[in-house]
Amino acid sequence: MPPAAAAMSKSGAVSRPCFFLVAAAALWVLTLYLRLLAVMSVPGAFTGRAASLVAAEGNGSGSGGDPCRGRYVYIHDLPPRFNADILRGCAAASDRWAGMCEDVGNAGLGRPLSGGALTGETGWYATHQFALDAIFHARVRQYGCLTNDSSAAAAVFVPFYAGFEFARHVWGYDNAARDAAARDLARWLARRPEWRRAGGRDHFLVAGRTGWDFRRDAYPNATWGTNLFLLPAVKNMTFLVVETATMGWGNDLAVPYPTYFHPRTDSDVLNWQHRIRNADRWWFMSFVGAARPDDPRSIRSQVMDQCRASPACRQLGCASGTAQCHYPGDIMVLFQSSTFCLQPPGDSASRRSTFDAMVAGCIPVFFQPRSAYLQYRWHLPKDHATYSVFIPAESVRSGNVSVEAELRKIPAAAVEKMREEVIKLVPRLVYADPRYKLETVKDAFDVAMDGVLERIAEPPERQIGSYWR
Repeated sequence: MPPAAAAMSKSGAVSRPCFFLVAAAALWVLTLYLRLLAVMSVPGAFTGRAASLVAAEGNGSGSGGDPCRGRYVYIHDLPPRFNADILRGCAAASDRWAGMCEDVGNAGLGRPLSGGALTGETGWYATHQFALDAIFHARVRQYGCLTNDSSAAAAVFVPFYAGFEFARHVWGYDNAARDAAARDLARWLARRPEWRRAGGRDHFLVAGRTGWDFRRDAYPNATWGTNLFLLPAVKNMTFLVVETATMGWGNDLAVPYPTYFHPRTDSDVLNWQHRIRNADRWWFMSFVGAARPDDPRSIRSQVMDQCRASPACRQLGCASGTAQCHYPGDIMVLFQSSTFCLQPPGDSASRRSTFDAMVAGCIPVFFQPRSAYLQYRWHLPKDHATYSVFIPAESVRSGNVSVEAELRKIPAAAVEKMREEVIKLVPRLVYADPRYKLETVKDAFDVAMDGVLERIAEPPERQIGSYWR
């Protein structure tokens, strides 16, 4: 073979593998470009999920599968009359919810707080106890496993502001007006293919009030509240409330009341835990609230009398004409400086004060099991003795028990252990600021979402009572 031909043959042999290498590299670059282009084209509400999927594929986390498998959530795009219009019309409800517009601002968190007991802290707001409708909706929008494909969703969120709608028509309206929005919602849902797929069993809704407020006809001659939870069309849905009326054996399940603390970062949570762990507890016990003189079942008057008689007890009054208990800073100062926080039932069994107190590292003292033990199964330990004290209400009512004497019987080491358990629970009792993102800390929203998804995944015949399994 001539030298020139041999050289050409050798060159061709070398160039062929080089060509394949270059082609393979170009194909890899093109694939990466198309994937990035697909991620960038996802609407803003879904970028969190897309980013998490890309990250999982890139780092080989888990078993290499979809980290959102079985966890996708689809949000119904409800007409604005069911949510946004309710917020925009907040001024019209001022005679029934004073200051509603301010209370539902900042994604439902209310006005920012600073100074006093909260000096140097971030994430504190004057949050209304019934503002969860907006707070939860804002958090769902940032959920990491959203999908715009309803057929791929494990659960469907219905962003109807049932609690806010309740407040708009609670007084001065007949029952037809109170139920109008709920019936309208039921008709709207029934026309959707997502609803027909499972009869609403995979749908959930947050109504940030007590379950009693949405079961009017369960009581004879009742004129309070709406019938949302009793409408046959929505009987299969899961409802999240701040106090359940069915003790977890119905379709309304309890999640914590919103507190004043809405952390923005993991460090906000850790710094606050460090602060309350090292707080000076000047008061042995404390109480924030008002008496219920017209309720023969209430033990608040007895609890308040005992507190006033003890130099080791401090209370903030909330009676008509006083405003002590309406300043969040004053409340948190007292709770941070108390060892035990007394939680006698008020208008209902549960109290928002319970969660404010625990967020301050104060050990709650309950007088009725329904105040916590039969309510917040997802968020509080099964063994209630690890974080709280129980004193039967009847013992206090009869005058046979001194609350302080009972608490003094608890050894100091046991008190320290209970307080540490309360402090560990803080993250799962607060709702993070929906405009930010916690990295590793699971908050009350995350715990609730886990519970909802587990319940919906249960067979229909096992959903009732699954809250307690």
